[in-house]
Amino acid sequence: MPRHTNESAFWRRCPLCGFINLVSMENIGEQVVCLIAYHLLFAMFVWSYWKTILTLPMNPSKEFHLSYAEKELLEREPRGEAHQEVLRRAAKDLPIYTRTMSGAIRYCDRCQLIKPDRCHHCSVCDKCILKMDHHCPWVNNCVGFSNYKFFLLFLAYSLLYCLFIAATDLQYFIKFWTNGLPDTQAKFHIMFLFFAAAMFSVSLSSLFGYHCWLVSKNKSTLEAFRSPVFRHGTDKNGFSLGFSKNMRQVFGDEKKYWLLPIFSSLGDGCSFPTCLVNQDPEQPSTPAGLNSSSKNSENHQFPAKPLRESQSHLLTDSQSWTEGSTSLGKGNAGMSNPALTMENET
Repeated sequence: MPRHTNESAFWRRCPLCGFINLVSMENIGEQVVCLIAYHLLFAMFVWSYWKTILTLPMNPSKEFHLSYAEKELLEREPRGEAHQEVLRRAAKDLPIYTRTMSGAIRYCDRCQLIKPDRCHHCSVCDKCILKMDHHCPWVNNCVGFSNYKFFLLFLAYSLLYCLFIAATDLQYFIKFWTNGLPDTQAKFHIMFLFFAAAMFSVSLSSLFGYHCWLVSKNKSTLEAFRSPVFRHGTDKNGFSLGFSKNMRQVFGDEKKYWLLPIFSSLGDGCSFPTCLVNQDPEQPSTPAGLNSSSKNSENHQFPAKPLRESQSHLLTDSQSWTEGSTSLGKGNAGMSNPALTMENET
């Protein structure tokens, strides 16, 4: 004789995973809410995941590549002043400000280009990636300027998805240990589902929390392990503009796109506003037109090169973005970088 329906729940096969799931919600409203929440989280999770995978990482534009004549000079001349002179001419109008650990200009031998700020050469992809964060094996792609927002949303929605599953499965997991479930093989699916969702929730929460901290400080994973080097030396907060503008640099100005895996990051990935805490004596003084803020910026540096339009407005907003009582102005257009030296760095 089959058990009475009041003594046990009925069973249904899940169309997504094929597991036998226990359905015991008697309230229709609760069922509808759970179904909508589940499929919404699942859809956003899949959308952001595929955007992270399928979005190609951006590479430096042609202006950062050496010309054929410059490449010939680098190959023909012995290393030394001749190489430095070639790179001076090539880099004088480029929006670069970071250096190698020895203070040399960041040049990639494999790609034969001058690296933009925050750009690094990926040994897996064998190319230079703009604002490279890391190469992620889970998405089989480099996480950088073009897909970092998608990666963050992927972590966020996967975490919410796992938390939702763990939360809705918790009551049945408790019944499993109190013998409150029917004695069928399906109850082991309940135990496995809860453990899997809970373990992924713990690992994802740590990773997502870490990247939220990186965004709040305007750092990449590589910059967190090795601080960027500027003309005056290492500065771990050189790119930080304050929490609000750091967020906007990744997610964009329009908040309606923040939770959607649609590209809305500011800039082109080749130039970034900087906030330097030490004065560089070789750089020009405060640009004209910023006298009103000069009192607070006497000991702070401005970008050595003109920024792209979508990045420059971060420096010109009337709202204060200072972090640690710092101020920032707009760099002079066409400003050159004197006394550059070259060191191979891949």
